Amino acid sequence: MPDGPLIIQSDRTVLLEVAHPAAEDARHDLAVFAELERAPEHIHTYRITRLGLWNARAAGHTADDMLATLDRYAKFPTPQTVAVDITETVGRYGRLVIERDDEGTLLLSSDDIAVLTEVSGARRITPLLTGRASDTSFTVQAWARGQLKQELVRLGWPAEDLAGYTPGTPHPIDLDEAGWALRGYQQKAIDNFFDGGSGVVVLPCGAGKTLVGAGAMASAKTSTLILVTNTVSARQWRAELLKRTSLTDDDIGEYSGQVKEVRPVTIATYQILTAKRKGEYAHLALLDAMDWGLVIYDEVHLLPAPVFKLTADLQARRRLGLTATLVREDGREGDVFSLIGPKRFDAPWKEIEAQGFISPAACFEVRIDLPQHERLRYAAAADDDRYRLAATAPAKLDVVRSLVDRHSGERILVIGQYLDQIDELADDLKAPKLTGATPVDERERLYQAFRDGEENVLVVSKVANFSVDLPEATVAIQVSGSFGSRQEEAQRLGRLLRPKESGLSANFYTLVSRDTVDQDFAQNRQRFLAEQGYSYTILDSHSLDAAA
Repeated sequence: MPDGPLIIQSDRTVLLEVAHPAAEDARHDLAVFAELERAPEHIHTYRITRLGLWNARAAGHTADDMLATLDRYAKFPTPQTVAVDITETVGRYGRLVIERDDEGTLLLSSDDIAVLTEVSGARRITPLLTGRASDTSFTVQAWARGQLKQELVRLGWPAEDLAGYTPGTPHPIDLDEAGWALRGYQQKAIDNFFDGGSGVVVLPCGAGKTLVGAGAMASAKTSTLILVTNTVSARQWRAELLKRTSLTDDDIGEYSGQVKEVRPVTIATYQILTAKRKGEYAHLALLDAMDWGLVIYDEVHLLPAPVFKLTADLQARRRLGLTATLVREDGREGDVFSLIGPKRFDAPWKEIEAQGFISPAACFEVRIDLPQHERLRYAAAADDDRYRLAATAPAKLDVVRSLVDRHSGERILVIGQYLDQIDELADDLKAPKLTGATPVDERERLYQAFRDGEENVLVVSKVANFSVDLPEATVAIQVSGSFGSRQEEAQRLGRLLRPKESGLSANFYTLVSRDTVDQDFAQNRQRFLAEQGYSYTILDSHSLDAAA
């Protein structure tokens, strides 16, 4: 459109004018292939990266689609160099193919002999190949499928993996859709996953990622290994599968620090898979304990680094990653792309909210002035100590109390990073607390009391970030966090997005000490929320009435 909200620059950055009438539509379409880098008040900066373009291509978007988006919303013509770069980068995906010949031998193939020659001579790829099979293919070491894909992505030539998957040991699984049915976007996510073979489904918290997993299991009808973040999450998956599918108690095993069951559907924690004994991974046998036909990675953005190496050996098994964001704080998005698979489906949060499947949310950053003596203490502190001093400032306590009073009668989560701060908050609010030290059974009891309305306020550490189903939570007060982690913001906002029987909208507050690194880190969290289409209102702690 003439005079649109986007300015496309020759360095592949894209500027979005937030106040423009078409800004939200542009953001929605741009997020398919570009990553938000900075999100101050008026102009948001996106960057078009190779990995973003390849993920978009794998999800079915062509270079012409992406260029049409830029042209549709551009204030000025798209620079010719950017258009050429996008076309050529997208064209690299799938130029190389990993496949099998009639004897089942793994091949790296391409009709582009120059590209094939280039990659086959690369120092880190040559050892993975065993010889030339034809003018257009090389044979590949049987074990090297995952490592080859990693190295090809690093070289800038992502291969399309068409080598197929073991069906695994068949196991009957059907959805029990009495009184419910898969939503349209959930079914599309499942269909896209199977069309692509393996890969990642990106859905907001509360949009039913577990049901996508259950639907994939019902389609595959095979033995399934489900990897999750913690034991609470494992038990919630188990409860959901028992409720939504034909699986019985005898079909589902838990493999965690507490229980070691291997059954046709086994739910294991990342911690147990990465646990070491005498320097060796003690539970690797689980990966081959059954002939798994499907491996599901819950919260794939939190996949521990050692699991990537283990996953490199699982390439013959179909792999489904589930997540609310592809952003990883360790920068290993490329390993998710190559080893789990590319993005197969992505539904923006605001789109699903508009359909009524997740609750609307208002996001606020409350800036708090530190008293003079605390400012001086902060200023004199070592760099390593400053975030903790700012994040645990005593001045935050009065603000928490004020917000809890403001939302009296609602279900409120108060979230902190530091145990002494959590203890202080719980004592002051006379509310129960949950930390990593809280036994699993006690956590489940408190979560259930919160769901039932017996407890209206819970003070929680980061243990509540992951896969905890608290649908009636309407308020979250984030007092401190992990240095502005976008992952963490996705999880914490997600606690509020389940549709409410009460009909109340959600309010998400982050408390920030003004003029400190706490405020600097908050900009990173703002970036995530802006990326998802949420406005982020900044309030002064002295004028909280403005949020009413």
